[in-house]
Amino acid sequence: MLGVGLLATPFASPARANQPATEKPDLGRFYTQRLSWTGCGDGFQCARLTVPLNYRDAGGETIQLSVIRLPAGGGKRIGSLVTNPGGPGGSGLEFLRGGKGTFSPALRAQFDLVSFDPRGVGESAPVRCLTGPEQDAYFAVDDTPETKAEERALATADRDYLKACARNSGRLLPHVGTLNAARDMDVLRAALGDERMTYLGFSYGTYLGAVYADLFPKRVRAMTLDGAMDPALTGNEAAAGQGKGFDVAYTAFVTDCFKAANCPFKGRTVAKAFTETRKLLKRADREALPATTDGRKVTEPVVLTGIMSALYDSDSWPDLRVALAGGFGGDGTALQALADSYHERGPDGTYSNIDDAFRAVNCADRPRGTPVASSGNAGKGGKGGKPELFGDYFSDGDDTADECAEWPAKPSPVPQSLPAKGSAPILVVGTVRDSATPYEQAKALARQFESGVLLTFDGDGHTAFFQSRCVNGQVSAYLLTGKAPRNGAVCAAGT
Repeated sequence: MLGVGLLATPFASPARANQPATEKPDLGRFYTQRLSWTGCGDGFQCARLTVPLNYRDAGGETIQLSVIRLPAGGGKRIGSLVTNPGGPGGSGLEFLRGGKGTFSPALRAQFDLVSFDPRGVGESAPVRCLTGPEQDAYFAVDDTPETKAEERALATADRDYLKACARNSGRLLPHVGTLNAARDMDVLRAALGDERMTYLGFSYGTYLGAVYADLFPKRVRAMTLDGAMDPALTGNEAAAGQGKGFDVAYTAFVTDCFKAANCPFKGRTVAKAFTETRKLLKRADREALPATTDGRKVTEPVVLTGIMSALYDSDSWPDLRVALAGGFGGDGTALQALADSYHERGPDGTYSNIDDAFRAVNCADRPRGTPVASSGNAGKGGKGGKPELFGDYFSDGDDTADECAEWPAKPSPVPQSLPAKGSAPILVVGTVRDSATPYEQAKALARQFESGVLLTFDGDGHTAFFQSRCVNGQVSAYLLTGKAPRNGAVCAAGT
């Protein structure tokens, strides 16, 4: 454990904190609002924050964001610790309700723990495209087509999806990007009465935090970004890196599996296990696996999504061993359950809006490229260095392809350079064998920040704060004091 030192500058009074000194005058009514908190169970309080739908027309239509907090539990209160679980599309409300016990006693004592559903997500003007049954069908479509028929089916499914998004959420789509979500965060900071932001973001939440820090560098008190995304990457570069990240994670899973009595692989090398997995995917591509829970069929993308779902957290590896054993035996039930968890599908067949929000935010954030349907690479081999197992899921082999090319709203691209000049130290946490946000991205983001500090967890799974006592301790100490650990510090696996 590394030591920590001086206390950070204390927060100002709420009256001063709410003065939008550098904001446009037409935003003043948003920056001076007060949140009306009401009890919403289990010690939590909930409120609604009003923000403009379009920050370029602040006098026009408004939307409301759902906010939740767990008030500080004693001791000298520092202020608010704002959190985001990632996605994009993850619900901050559900995250905080489910994860309050993972925050250290000191953080819970001295901070109000706060989260929110960003615009377009959950209970905050959510983007909605498809119904539950329509999503069942959409997720079962083969998104790595190898025949002309599969290409046509994918193109039709995607075209219908885009039409549904435009029909059901057209007015929201131009305004749900990360730039606006970061501006919302600053309005939230003011409404909470904090002069400066203390923030803890995970996965996509690191991207949101980086955008906030670059827009409002002087308003950052302390910021930890765990499971970092590199804003310098194009969409296709990020997808290729993520495919490689899942291959690294699957390698770690397979290696661990060999130690278990119920490991389902016949071969006892990583290469042989990958081959068996590819055969399972091809089998599901030829003929969907049955599932005993309902009438849905477990197709190739459902199998792959089920595997991916369990690679986010090594605690899910036992479930993946069981699911793969079922799949190898011709039963897709457990793989389907893992995929349902990934897509946040409930027992009643309804979905959260995480997938719709995911695509809407991503398509708002980046410039347009070439339509995926026109790339002509379905079924062709990947380029040299393409991920061995997961590459086709994340990229069709054409670096110019773009699933957002025909998105029914204009983008507001986020700059690829976010140095956050003048910010307080920003702590970036990277996990060496992270599946979803490869470790290289954490190193790159820490270098991009003018005041970036890198903390490494030599472990498995996506993000480190909730699985490493060492990382949790370093992050907690930094958030409390503002004193960052040594740049390049490492927390070993199992600590």
